[in-house]
Amino acid sequence: MQQNSSCASGKPCSVKEWIEFRLPIFKLIDGAVGSYPAPRNLNYWWNFGSLAGLCLVAQILTGVFLAMHYTPNAAMAFNSVEHIMRDVNYGWLMRYMHAVGASMFFAVVYIHIFRGLYYGSYKYPRELLWWLGIAILLLMMATAFMGYVLPWGQMSFWGATVITNFFSAIPVVGEHVLVWLRGDYAVGNATLNRFFALHYLLPFIIVGVVILHIWALHQHGSNNPLGIDVKGPQDTVPFNPYYTIKDMLGIAVFLVLFSYLVFFQPNLLGDPDNYIPANSMVTPAEIVPEWYFLPFYAILRSVPDIGIPGFFTLVSAKLAGVLLMFTSILLLLFLPWLDNSKVRSARFRPIYKWVFWLLVIDCLTLGYAGGHAADWGVIFVFKTKFIPDLTVARLATFYYFLHFFVLVPWIARNEKPLPLPESIATAVLKDA
Repeated sequence: MQQNSSCASGKPCSVKEWIEFRLPIFKLIDGAVGSYPAPRNLNYWWNFGSLAGLCLVAQILTGVFLAMHYTPNAAMAFNSVEHIMRDVNYGWLMRYMHAVGASMFFAVVYIHIFRGLYYGSYKYPRELLWWLGIAILLLMMATAFMGYVLPWGQMSFWGATVITNFFSAIPVVGEHVLVWLRGDYAVGNATLNRFFALHYLLPFIIVGVVILHIWALHQHGSNNPLGIDVKGPQDTVPFNPYYTIKDMLGIAVFLVLFSYLVFFQPNLLGDPDNYIPANSMVTPAEIVPEWYFLPFYAILRSVPDIGIPGFFTLVSAKLAGVLLMFTSILLLLFLPWLDNSKVRSARFRPIYKWVFWLLVIDCLTLGYAGGHAADWGVIFVFKTKFIPDLTVARLATFYYFLHFFVLVPWIARNEKPLPLPESIATAVLKDA
């Protein structure tokens, strides 16, 4: 306060003090990432929150650079991307960083979400924090889908055609929604223009939601591996330097992997068909989205027509697939109430712990199924029998919903948790 008084009276003060007196931004930063008291037992799974922030910043910076040289016109988009790759100084680097960064962003966020599922970070009083995280995921998916269309290669064009066409299955308003989304009656120049505009805008909306996400996080503090509340100063440490150093190590490891993919395997997670200019007269042999959409794509197309075969169809496969796909994401919003166990962390929930790992395996199975054509073949069983195609995808879809709507509520009611430690400090000192 004395320093502020000096600045107010016109006496000499440092630049930092001069700014702080007029705009207390340094105090805000210190409260957010400096002296902020964090649980003293956070492990490296908590690094993925800061890594997600790093990915978001990298995507925005590289995206702004690419937008300076990109032409959102169906006749010139593909060539403008080639111009970036071949003629713009370090354009190839910016594009590869942006493309690989999208995959890394989703990988980090998915791990972040699964960490929240394992340690019960969605439970009281962090329900709104969880909702904001799901909102970020939905915005990311919309941004990524629109960005995938921009190179205007074969997979971009046909991916946009197939995915947008599913909205026509919505009763009554489906065709109107489809035309509104595409901006025309078919995927074309209008679609590319609006997708470019939204792809540029949405990351800044994500930044706004991320700020709310961090604000909600600081309201009740971070969850921790034990899933118990902080009971006093002995349970916390300042975020800086303890967790900034820990985050720096995680960032270093992340950058090694990121750099390897950018410089040595930039197209590992892409599709070679996207290096062919979009052609509405030639359909690719296999149309699949990016890997981070594959589990949802498997759910989308694993649903058959609902009704009595040969008599009537109550719900078409297209509509049922769209409804199920959106439900697979939106159901996460209700997880704080589906899982009403008083214990957060799976460390003390012996049944839930194993069911959680079944969910991880199930999501990986859905991802594998989504990456293959609808007739992706059969799986050999017992040397003599085969499982028909799509059966595995349908079984994985069935288990996904069984997990959240049946197993999670049942386990919450019937599981006998292990005893919780008295406090974070007690558990940490005991382990030490």
